[in-house]
Amino acid sequence: MHIDIKSKTLEPVRQTYTHVAARIGENKPASRYQEATFDVQATEHFHYRPTWQPGHELYDPARTALVMDDWYKFLDPRQYYYGAYCMARAKQQEAADQSFKTAEKRGLIDAMPEKARQGILDFIVPLRHYEWGANMNNAQICAMGYGAAITAPAMLNAGDRLGNAQYITRMALLLSGNDKDVLDAGKASWVERDVWQGLRRVMENSLVVEDWFELFVAQNLVMDGLVHPLFFDDYAKRLASDGGAVFVSLSEFVFDWFGETSRWVDKQIAVACAESEANKALVSGWFKDWLQQSEAALAPLANAMFDDGDQMLAAVRDKLLTRAGKAGVAV
Repeated sequence: MHIDIKSKTLEPVRQTYTHVAARIGENKPASRYQEATFDVQATEHFHYRPTWQPGHELYDPARTALVMDDWYKFLDPRQYYYGAYCMARAKQQEAADQSFKTAEKRGLIDAMPEKARQGILDFIVPLRHYEWGANMNNAQICAMGYGAAITAPAMLNAGDRLGNAQYITRMALLLSGNDKDVLDAGKASWVERDVWQGLRRVMENSLVVEDWFELFVAQNLVMDGLVHPLFFDDYAKRLASDGGAVFVSLSEFVFDWFGETSRWVDKQIAVACAESEANKALVSGWFKDWLQQSEAALAPLANAMFDDGDQMLAAVRDKLLTRAGKAGVAV
C-alpha cells in the first residue's frame, strides 16, 4: 500500500497585533521585543486620580518636564523584554558562580594579602547600600515614568542593582569566612565614616527627586558614570597590583553589567536630547548639577583609595563628559 503524505502551508491572516503593525508596517513579522513593548502603556480608563498626587493622572506624561512627541522612541538597544533579559542574566550568573567556586576551591581568598582584603572591606562592601539606593531610584523611574519602552527596562535595571548588592555581599562573606559582622561594619562605614557621607548625601537627595527623567540622569548617567568606573575598574586595578587580582574575577558581573547598561542609558539620553532644544537644555542642566554634586561627594573617597585621588577622579569625570557629549548633552 502506498501512502502519499502531503504538507500544506497555512498562511497567517495577520503577522502581529494591529497596534504593532501600525508602527512597523503591515504584513511584517514583529519581534517579541516589539510585541512586548509598543503601546503597552495604559492611557485611559483610570477612574480616579491618585489621592496622594491629585494634580496628575495615575499614568501621566507630565510627571517630568521632558516633552516627547512619542514616548516609544525610548527603545532599548539590547531589546530586552522579560524573557530575553532572564536568559541573558542566567548565563552571566552561571559564569559569576563559577568564579566564586574557583576562588574557594583554589584557596585564592586565603592567598590574598591583608592590604587588598582590607581595601575591599573598606571601599567595596559599603557600596551594597549605594546599589540598594539605585534599586529604589530605578523602581521610582518605573513607577512614575511614562511609556513601557523606558519604564520596563528601568524595572529590570532595578533588579540588576539588587543583584550587584548581592554579589558584593557574597564577596564580603567569602573574605570573612561567612562572618556577617563584615556586613554590619560596611553599613557602619556607610552611615558613620566621614569619607562616605558625601556619596550617602547625594544618594539620599536623589531618593526624593520628583521628576523621574531627572532621576534617570542623576542615577543612571551621572552617579553610576562616576562610581562604577572609579570603584570597579580603577580601584580593581589598584587592588590587583596589591595582590587582590581575585577581586577582578569576582566582580566581573558588575563590571560587564555597567558596560552593557551604559548602552541603554546613553541611547535614552540621546533620544531625549535629539527631540528638541528644550529637552537638551533640561538634560544638560540636570547633568551639570548632579555632576557637580557627585564629583564633590566622591573626592574624599578617591583620595582615601588612591595616592593620586584627585587625578583619578578627574580622569573618570572626563570620560563621563566625553560619553555624555556623544549622547547629545551640552557639556
